[in-house]
Amino acid sequence: MKIKPIKDLIHNLSEWKELISQTTDLTNKVIQDVNFIKENINWEEYNLCNTTFLGCKFKQGEAIHLIERGAFVYPKFSDIPYNPYRGKLYTWEELMEGYSPVVDKSKDLEIYKHFVKHKYNPSVSEAMAQRLHDLSIDDGLRRILEYDELGMTKKKVVGFMGGHSTARNSVFYNETALAAKRATEKGYYVVSGGGPGIMEAANLGAYMANYSDEDLMKAIFILSELDFTDENKTEYLATNYITNAKRVLEIYPNGQESLAIPTWFYGHEPSNLFATHIAKYFSNSIREDMLLTISLFGLVYAPGSAGTTQEIFQEAAQNHYGTSGYYSPMVFLSKKRYVEDTSIYSVLHQLAIGKPYKELLFLTDNAEHVIDFIEKNPPIRVKLGD
Repeated sequence: MKIKPIKDLIHNLSEWKELISQTTDLTNKVIQDVNFIKENINWEEYNLCNTTFLGCKFKQGEAIHLIERGAFVYPKFSDIPYNPYRGKLYTWEELMEGYSPVVDKSKDLEIYKHFVKHKYNPSVSEAMAQRLHDLSIDDGLRRILEYDELGMTKKKVVGFMGGHSTARNSVFYNETALAAKRATEKGYYVVSGGGPGIMEAANLGAYMANYSDEDLMKAIFILSELDFTDENKTEYLATNYITNAKRVLEIYPNGQESLAIPTWFYGHEPSNLFATHIAKYFSNSIREDMLLTISLFGLVYAPGSAGTTQEIFQEAAQNHYGTSGYYSPMVFLSKKRYVEDTSIYSVLHQLAIGKPYKELLFLTDNAEHVIDFIEKNPPIRVKLGD
């Protein structure tokens, strides 16, 4: 029988039992958010040198005994509405628990309100809790994407960026949704920033990959009965924004997987409901870097504003210096936005002269061309000396 490799980070009792079935040496192992209260464990049997327990529950006196034997025990934090030691990514159901169209009592809003109180001057305890939370989100992402030793992911991630206020059923909402649908149909794994607008279009398109293009257009029609824009952002609680998304999920219940990576940093912008995994961060800088770095098989830029422009040049810098280990395609979905209105595409071509990623820049108005280019231009491994 093939023995599974021993993990360094344990997330639940099942993984714990698998670990101790293979070894009694827990040196440098990290055990996270596991409840040991009902377990009868003879801790004397184990080597606990530098073993770390994060937010675990123990019988009375056990934690002190573990510390005496060389382990580090970090207790649970009190009076915070989130679990810093969570062992997996969020789902929209978890974040939206408590929400209604009349009154928003969602977990998402509760966490945001807590975060705002401490945003500029967090206590040491609060700052540590936020960092540990984001570390747990990092770990959840790594487990889903499955990195190899060279930094390539098993899932072929394609990221979609663009404006959060892009109207449902607008031209580029439709094109983005269709491009994300095609990407998922061809085996790519779609990721977005997790919010409304272009981000929702990307997760929606991925979700609808099991359905026809006609079904996708019907879903967009249902959604477009109400839009999420800057003008109605503060009033969405009294609207059908969330309700219409739930209607789509009810009509089309068998969606494909995709990923969203949002943040509480910019305000209470609820995550869209079409991503199956949500990696929500407190730190926007870590979130932005992660979103771009994991999209090794390409980034698609629909029209957006300052945030999208920042992401374009941040990815260009990663490509320019090869910091993620690979040069990745950058596809611009709007000739008007990226040539006529801003010249961003031209600037990037100028910057890329003499660099391998110059051939990975592409401009189009057509969703089909987006995925065709990505298929024909896989990521290029950075060579020493590049």
